[in-house]
Amino acid sequence: MSGEFPEIKSAHSLVAKHVTKEKWDKLKDIQTKTCGFTLAKACACAIEFDNQHCGIYAGDWDSYKVFADVFDPLIQEYHGIAADSTHTSDMDASKIKGTIDPTAPVHSTRIRVGRNIDGFGLSPGITKDQRIGVENLMKKAFANLSGDLAGTYYPLTGMDEKVRQQLVDDHFLFMSGDPNLKVAGMERDWPEGRGIFHNKDKTFLTWVNEEDQLRIISMQNGGDVKGVFDRLARGIKAVGDSVKKESGREFMLDPKYGYIHSCPTNLGTGMRASVHVDLPGYTKAGVNILKARCEELHLQPRGTRGESGGQTGITYDISNKHRLGYSEVQLVQKMIDGVNTLVKEDRELQKKHK
Repeated sequence: MSGEFPEIKSAHSLVAKHVTKEKWDKLKDIQTKTCGFTLAKACACAIEFDNQHCGIYAGDWDSYKVFADVFDPLIQEYHGIAADSTHTSDMDASKIKGTIDPTAPVHSTRIRVGRNIDGFGLSPGITKDQRIGVENLMKKAFANLSGDLAGTYYPLTGMDEKVRQQLVDDHFLFMSGDPNLKVAGMERDWPEGRGIFHNKDKTFLTWVNEEDQLRIISMQNGGDVKGVFDRLARGIKAVGDSVKKESGREFMLDPKYGYIHSCPTNLGTGMRASVHVDLPGYTKAGVNILKARCEELHLQPRGTRGESGGQTGITYDISNKHRLGYSEVQLVQKMIDGVNTLVKEDRELQKKHK
């Protein structure tokens, strides 16, 4: 990469706004200690593609510090936080009040977080040796899990076709080929060092070395959000304790930005708590009305392909909108309360649009 200021194709991205020529000239020749990451590598997606909203990734924890002139204002704008704000984590499931109405048409609940282990690079910058180091450490850590969390680790390398097909059928497998992840450097040496762990009941799942070193997921059918969150909290703690026992290392946790992730949009909790719920009333009222209502409730609606892969047309994936500036308990609570509100309103809309 020559040191010239690049043309940023995503002209409306946060990168285009926050990577000025002045900042570029100041930071362009710096390489991070952990992975030798550069600002040019960090901004690769915004430079290459014209459709990025954010457009920047960190290659290691150092990236957030060394390139703070770019990352800090960009993160403040994206997450709507003050320059002096700090982040507090809270995974205490006993603080969750109430649950989703048992009569609500909820198909399933899923909560995921990202975690990255200190001393290794993040996915866009991680070296081949570091990636294998993370996987080897996780193999040992998974072996220590017990009770309902105990299960099996399936490496992507040399995966048996029958196992692969089963993981595809369960919607557990992550694939290569995402253009963003590719350009960001996250698919180097594919599939080496990557894999999937899941417990016997298929309700606790960890992806190793995808967009983050770890994506920890708790899920089950129905709307028992508290139960799903409780399992997630126990799972994260068990994995973290196990990693510490095996290596003396901890998850990257920043007083300002919470849990460090490769994508700055995931900073803080890195948590996405979601349910698949039928909203026929809102479907008739119109998807824009649903979007606007979700915005007010700090939620994010997405379409789903339906539980069986066919589009049902009325099933939506509803999740928390925020990641940073709120604790995990607060975000899960917002999701529970918000979904209860939507379901109640949906029943009124169904009567109205008969």
